[in-house]
Amino acid sequence: MVLRVGPAPDGKGAREVTVVPVANEENLRRFAWIEGNRRKVSDLTGGRVGYVYLPNTAGAGYNNFNRYYFAQVGKEAVIIDERFNEGGQLADWVVDFLHRPLMSKIMTREGADWSSPSASIYGPKVMVVNEMAGSGGDALPWYFRKAGVGPLVGKQTWGGLVGIGGYPELIDGGNVMAPRFALYGLNGEWEVENHGIAPDYEVDLDPAAVRQGHDPQLEKAVDVVLQLMKQHPTPQYKRPPYPNYHGQDGLGVKETAASR
Repeated sequence: MVLRVGPAPDGKGAREVTVVPVANEENLRRFAWIEGNRRKVSDLTGGRVGYVYLPNTAGAGYNNFNRYYFAQVGKEAVIIDERFNEGGQLADWVVDFLHRPLMSKIMTREGADWSSPSASIYGPKVMVVNEMAGSGGDALPWYFRKAGVGPLVGKQTWGGLVGIGGYPELIDGGNVMAPRFALYGLNGEWEVENHGIAPDYEVDLDPAAVRQGHDPQLEKAVDVVLQLMKQHPTPQYKRPPYPNYHGQDGLGVKETAASR
């Protein structure tokens, strides 16, 4: 496609620009949706809450988590959106990072004190789920709930956690698939397959509301996380006084000739 652009209606001073369209605009539309959600969450919370979308629990999902979560570790809380999650692997690594507690504060000679572990959001976390998330998209909210990370908002997930993979190719180049991996809980029950993970707050994605620019599930997640932030405000930690190692206030060891 060749476009002629220029400031004059008569074409003087114009130049030709060759535009090569992308073969598929799916990823562009998904990125626009993700960024729109992130901005909406930021606007509704005054910039206090982060937003992370996981399209699957494989390469794209892990890339998104690394890109969005660690870029927002200064936020007070975060919403994890896994709607339409296509699955992949068991994302226990993601849940581990979401569940990391604050262990200590670190005083430095310059600037504000640090937190350890540094790559974490310590405040409330809410996950958005729907009926189009399955497989690894079932396991992620299952582990999220088991670890006690936070509540789920949306619709019950698909309920297909039996996995496939690892089969040799046939001699004619074809392949055969069959169920191979099945997960069960520690109480000896099949907890996910065929029934999925139910949300704590059930919310429909109303088409009429979506056409008007609303996302009822995401907006409910914002309401829930703001309420949790109100109930559990970010703690403020007091830096202790500098230690006195000369025994003047009885906190330290008195200096002796041997210590000198």
